Amino acid sequence: MVRKPTSKDTARKPNMREAILAAAEELFATNGFNAVSVRDIAQAAGANPGSVTYHFKTKDGLLLEIYRRHCGPMNLRRSELLGAARRVRDLQDRLEAIVRAYVVPAFTSGSDLAGGGARFTRLRAVMSAEGNEVARKIIAQTFDDTSHAFIDAIHESLPHIPRTDIVWRCHFLLGALYYSLVTPDRVSRLSRGEADGSDSASAIEQLVQATVAAFQAPALDQAAPARRRTVVSSKT
Repeated sequence: MVRKPTSKDTARKPNMREAILAAAEELFATNGFNAVSVRDIAQAAGANPGSVTYHFKTKDGLLLEIYRRHCGPMNLRRSELLGAARRVRDLQDRLEAIVRAYVVPAFTSGSDLAGGGARFTRLRAVMSAEGNEVARKIIAQTFDDTSHAFIDAIHESLPHIPRTDIVWRCHFLLGALYYSLVTPDRVSRLSRGEADGSDSASAIEQLVQATVAAFQAPALDQAAPARRRTVVSSKT
């Protein structure tokens, strides 16, 4: 039977909760959720498994707390910026302000406690790719309300673009955001040093301008793929 930490244990290790959170975040970001056990987290944090269950009940609860502590401040800042962006009268300027409201908080909250940082971004990418049902529910619980607000705001600025197209383009934006935060060295390498991938200001401007252009692209013509397939078939 696993011994739960006593009040004396907690008093002796006032930072144990933070140590467990940091260890879990690093392990989840590196190995995924499924491959990491409570015992792994406890060992990495220098704790016993009972400390993990004492503070977070379950591994699911630990992952939920990681998302809450990061994404609460980030979502709040995004909502504040979105509110200001929606008051911009010019539709072109409004669209850019909306995209900027989404992108900037992910870069500017560089502290691991404030919604940003490469480690948590890497964790988010891993959780999304892993397809774990627990992680999927936590992601939806954490982000869906904010995501719907941004999608609706973009649709108001581009009413001629179907909302489904906007959802796809927001999906691509999220992927670009993940990649920009997690692998900035790739930009530096492929530009042969002419661009600094770790320059957040440049990354924000590049991402905002590329995303605005993508959102303004014509709506997807559902008939076009069928026409292309017909042409290809006629030549074979």
